[in-house]
Amino acid sequence: MKKHLLVVEDDEDIRALLRHTLAREGFAVLEAATGREGLAAAATKHPDAVILDLMLPDIDGLEVCRRLKGDPELKHIPVLMLTAKSEDTDIVVGLELGAEDYITKPFSPRVLIARLRSVLRRVAARAEAAAEEIRAEGLILRPGKHEALLDGQPLELTPTEFALLRFLASRPGWVFSRNQIVEAVRGDEYVVTDRAVDVQIAGLRKKLGRSSHLIETVRGIGYRFREGEK
Repeated sequence: MKKHLLVVEDDEDIRALLRHTLAREGFAVLEAATGREGLAAAATKHPDAVILDLMLPDIDGLEVCRRLKGDPELKHIPVLMLTAKSEDTDIVVGLELGAEDYITKPFSPRVLIARLRSVLRRVAARAEAAAEEIRAEGLILRPGKHEALLDGQPLELTPTEFALLRFLASRPGWVFSRNQIVEAVRGDEYVVTDRAVDVQIAGLRKKLGRSSHLIETVRGIGYRFREGEK
């Protein structure tokens, strides 16, 4: 699927260059010549990224960036600043407002494409990591980083405890037998004993402290992760 890019640039020649360069690289291009047009296009089209000139005839690019990042519906859209200015202050302000990167005019189309693809990769990686993150009350699991936090403090979990907690927490409300838990966590060739699972659960609950109630015992069946807690 094509990525849709919004180019907010008042110079028609630069806009044409960007249109040609981006289209040649397989992007679908939306265009705006003013800050207000850019904000309207972003709100209606929700592009995958915005290439934003800082020197615009109505609302300057920094203000456009500020409004984009202040809108809950638009703040996720990455912004690549494009400007003739070379002053560090403009660059710093833009980055502090939430812009992903910047490039100064005159620019090399190849460099711009490389920077743009880098931005898109970073954003995709963050989105993937965020989608994988599991939250419940004060508990945060980040499987990609093999990280568990409770009330902002790291939990010292064994690999088996982490895998067990991740397995249960990723399916809140589902009840799993001890055999299912061991098969998921240790593999189907691991020797299953009720006692082994119960010992792991007991140790995990102890480390979870006040959040130990998130792991519920379903008598006669097994365990589940409490549903509905965020």
